[in-house]
Amino acid sequence: MTTFYVPVDAAARSVGADEVAAALAVLHGACVVRTGSRGMLWCEPLVEVDTDAGRVGYGPVTPTAARELADLAGAEPPPTSPLRTAYLGLVEQHPFLARQRRLTTARLGVIDPGDLADYERHGGWAGLRRAFTMTPDAVVAEVTASGLRGRGGAGFPAGVKWATVAGAPGTEKCICANGDEGDSGTFADRMLIEGDPGSLLEGMLIAGYAVGAHTGVVYLRSEYPDAITTLRRAVESARAAGILGPNVLGSGFAFDVDVRVGAGAYICGEETSMLESIEGRRGEVRSKPPIPALRGLFGRPTVVNNILTLATVPAILADGGSTYAAYGTDRSRGTQVFQLAGNIARGGLVEVDFGVTVRELVEGFGGGTRSGRPVRAVQLGGPLGAYLPESALDLPMDYEALAAAGFMLGHGGIVVFDDTVDMARQARFAMEFCVKESCGKCTPCRVGSQRGMESLDRFLAGADPARELPLLDRICTTMAKGSLCAMGQLTPMPVRSALTHFPEDFAGGRR
Repeated sequence: MTTFYVPVDAAARSVGADEVAAALAVLHGACVVRTGSRGMLWCEPLVEVDTDAGRVGYGPVTPTAARELADLAGAEPPPTSPLRTAYLGLVEQHPFLARQRRLTTARLGVIDPGDLADYERHGGWAGLRRAFTMTPDAVVAEVTASGLRGRGGAGFPAGVKWATVAGAPGTEKCICANGDEGDSGTFADRMLIEGDPGSLLEGMLIAGYAVGAHTGVVYLRSEYPDAITTLRRAVESARAAGILGPNVLGSGFAFDVDVRVGAGAYICGEETSMLESIEGRRGEVRSKPPIPALRGLFGRPTVVNNILTLATVPAILADGGSTYAAYGTDRSRGTQVFQLAGNIARGGLVEVDFGVTVRELVEGFGGGTRSGRPVRAVQLGGPLGAYLPESALDLPMDYEALAAAGFMLGHGGIVVFDDTVDMARQARFAMEFCVKESCGKCTPCRVGSQRGMESLDRFLAGADPARELPLLDRICTTMAKGSLCAMGQLTPMPVRSALTHFPEDFAGGRR
């Protein structure tokens, strides 16, 4: 019997993966396994065929062409075959994957996300079992030694946050996984949940054991229906298997997970807004202090970590914090999951050590622009991140190096623009985004973004730059210094980076 692997990831399904899987399922002697995506999104629907040498890939594959795969049995198609250009060879040896260091995403595209036994066969629960042989304090120390920092954008050391919660008074503590992935050009949280939900659950279990929490909540965007369904099924399966519940893996430790769905507010990516939403209130930023680590969900000490942060923890506990810390650079230890999007030839997901340059990601992995035109700008860190000019593409991707140059890494999203982009209009988009997504609690963000958008509208309509641009700068200063949270504080970043690095777009030279 020939085994075929077809992604059930939302991106693959959007371009026909379900139809391809159905076409393969009716073939005599065929077994179809639905997996997550490898992250080679330009090849979707990607079909892998199990062979003695390993999995051989073909992509993109149409339902009609899929019928030929049973006869090929992993061989290279003849020159006349419609699958000729889709042949990828051994998938693990493809340059896009072979150059990566997949730790957090090691099982993506490999396992069936609905089969926790398959998760265990590929190393699942090893980190949790090792954690149960250690004291909670030792688990916190291991995470601290790894150098793991929050992957949601702030980059705060995970071990420090865990230690704060562990030492906070109170018998009821919580673990909250923030999956409100709203940044443009980001999709790693979604892909991980849809392709490897067990790693998230294992990370939450380890965090709960380390800090003394028995309750976990995963907060997901309503725009991620496939991820919601996959995770809820995984939670039910874990309960049935005794991995969640009153006696986790027979350890005597109790922990359970609830999945909550947000209504689609970008601001709920901010940790206190997310907590407000989970508690049933409008998603608005809370004033700090107190910080969530001391008073978080329903007033309890709470660990709030991003999906990728928690999903990295099992590998750290399985292999040791020092092993993880050996990767990366300086204070940015380990690996980061980058997402390539925008005008790019090979969009997808890339996990490599911190320290890789932007150029290596955009040109080496991404293959440059999809249009074939020169790269003019790259936005890092989502819609509130700065725009890098082409001359800055050799910057290393680590927190400190980017911050020193006036940029930020954020959630690892990379959006590429070619030389036809109008950066004045991109600056206007940043202000408009803040107008629509601000929670409205503080005046600098709520009013400042509206006034900034109006100023840019006047400029784009032909107003005198000598009058509008100084006004825009003052608005940016007020927002950056006076806003309550990063929403308003960071909105000036893309605006000012566009003004700094692309001044010709604000002087009439390109208009």
